Amino acid sequence: MWRGVPLFFAKTSGTTSGAKYIPLTKVSLACQIKAARNALFHYVATSGNHQFIDGKMIFLQGSPQLNKLSKVPSGRLSGIVANYVPSYLQSNRLPSYKTNCIEDWEQKVEAIIDETLSEDMRLISGIPSWVQMYFERLQKRTGKNIAELFPNFSLFVFGGVNFAPYRKKFEKLIGKKVDSLELYPASEGFIAFQDTHNEKGLLLLLDFGIFYEFIPVDEFYDETPTRISLEDVKMGLHYVIILNTNAGLWGYNIGDTIEFTSLNPYRIIVTGRIKHFTSAFGEHVIAKEVEHAMKKATEAFPEVEITEFTVAPQIEPDKGLPYHEWFVEFVSPPNDIDKFSKSIDKSIPGLRSTYYNDLIEGKVFEVSSYYKLGEKCL
Repeated sequence: MWRGVPLFFAKTSGTTSGAKYIPLTKVSLACQIKAARNALFHYVATSGNHQFIDGKMIFLQGSPQLNKLSKVPSGRLSGIVANYVPSYLQSNRLPSYKTNCIEDWEQKVEAIIDETLSEDMRLISGIPSWVQMYFERLQKRTGKNIAELFPNFSLFVFGGVNFAPYRKKFEKLIGKKVDSLELYPASEGFIAFQDTHNEKGLLLLLDFGIFYEFIPVDEFYDETPTRISLEDVKMGLHYVIILNTNAGLWGYNIGDTIEFTSLNPYRIIVTGRIKHFTSAFGEHVIAKEVEHAMKKATEAFPEVEITEFTVAPQIEPDKGLPYHEWFVEFVSPPNDIDKFSKSIDKSIPGLRSTYYNDLIEGKVFEVSSYYKLGEKCL
């Protein structure tokens, strides 16, 4: 619901309801580009690091080639925005347009390596899993870590997923610590970016074409849930974020849950997806709690390196009470898997309400979970 025809439709991955086409209007696209620019400029202003501007920058993204839906072109948001990179970044930007248009990701990564291997790479941006593959392929081809290949690499820009599970692997692949800048962009609008390394959370963008509303997670599935604006939010509570945008979306549920870490200014962390939680027994464990538990366990066992992990309820075990089953893909496993599993078990109840503990004490399900050692994917 916005005057005129959209400039583009951004095709989303459809984690909530299958593939969707989100409108991008002239004003909303301008806000997307302005927010990305401001995130970089703010980093320069607060860190003093501007040297990356003089070197090469790579943006691992979707194809900039667009499809036509009636009169309106469509494509991935990253591909659409690739056509609007400011002129002052064009000369230092990689990969080339031709390489960026390669659809097959395996071929695309190899072509990107060919183009970047001999360049002075200083900024690298992309979803952590994509960038990790790029780094691993570089290392496999050369036998060197990223710091040896790109000694002036100083800034990693990312968004889309929680970086914490990837951090240890990245530091090993890079061979040194580099600054990171977290963004919270979406096809529906650019929501937040990291404005400080001294405090937790991302700065919520209040003047970039989005009016925000929030529904407490515990009320989301009620028939008439409470819907509040910014002036009524509280810290420490989980909210479903609702967007009203200058692309014509009204009362739109983006599917993310957030928590405020500061109210002056407003800073948030993404705690998960409203549809992504484990609640087979009423325990309602969300993504933030699962990730926190794994983070605490890996900190307690420094020998552990993890690629991926997931958890789901085992409702009908062959014997005993139901339990949570974790599948963990280790690059290097813990020396004591039993102690590692107990470390995870202890972390989740500490984050939850007493009701979670009541379920355990009432023998509705077990804390003792089943852990399966996965093999490294080659």
